[in-house]
Amino acid sequence: MKTLFLNPKTWDLALDTNGNIAVAYDSYELAQTVANECRLFKKDLYYNQEAGIPYLTDILGKTSYSLALYRRQLTDAALSVEGVETALVELGVSDNRVVTGRITITDKQNTKIVLTL
Repeated sequence: MKTLFLNPKTWDLALDTNGNIAVAYDSYELAQTVANECRLFKKDLYYNQEAGIPYLTDILGKTSYSLALYRRQLTDAALSVEGVETALVELGVSDNRVVTGRITITDKQNTKIVLTL
């Protein structure tokens, strides 16, 4: 499966050295696809309104959302990507209520890839 390369700083399309739209490959493609799934807002995907995480309705701006539930949702999102065998989500909350963490995925070739939140 091929996917368009998204610039990690802007999450926008990028060009390759030939001036064509860049394409992501291998481990980076898998990591980017997992990141896309974890960033997907529920009801934001036109053809599948139930896909995604309920950021707007349940998480953002709320004071009491279960970190364990959010971890489960991120794990499920990562495991929904074809080629991902395992996903380990580690989360923490800073003093100013900022959630940080990482997702470690393992692909079918037993390659570990770490995504930072």
